[in-house]
Amino acid sequence: MSKPSFDEIYMDLAVNLAQKSHCVKAQVGAVLTKDTRIISLGYNGPPAGTHNCDEEWPEQGCPRDSKGSCSLALHAEQNTILYAAKNNVSMEGSTLYVTLSPCIACARVIYSVGIRKVFFKDSYAEYKKIPSDEGVDFLTKFGVEVVRYKK
Repeated sequence: MSKPSFDEIYMDLAVNLAQKSHCVKAQVGAVLTKDTRIISLGYNGPPAGTHNCDEEWPEQGCPRDSKGSCSLALHAEQNTILYAAKNNVSMEGSTLYVTLSPCIACARVIYSVGIRKVFFKDSYAEYKKIPSDEGVDFLTKFGVEVVRYKK
């Protein structure tokens, strides 16, 4: 029996974390690592202590913004990065595993905090039915290695 790689372990963890999400539209998980150690993790949802979409709006989910996205929640990447920042954890040179490729807003934050590699499982563009993965394009353009994870 072969042992799983760290990439497999961290992506599996991101997939499992996504199940904690209270979003009724999409469940996304993220794991941030550095030197083969987990430094932060998270999933998409509203700021702690505010509400849970699946409890407050179980049928349709929370109100949508002008682009059709949740107007109240943080993306999994944002939650993961904010938790690390709140705890004074350096993200410079780290690797992010996320179940959905980063949107453009998350990509800008990922780049700004010094994350240098991103593994993603599913395409945000395919999910949103938009022409391209703008976040992936942005990260690649500015030297962040981006890999679509295939088990």
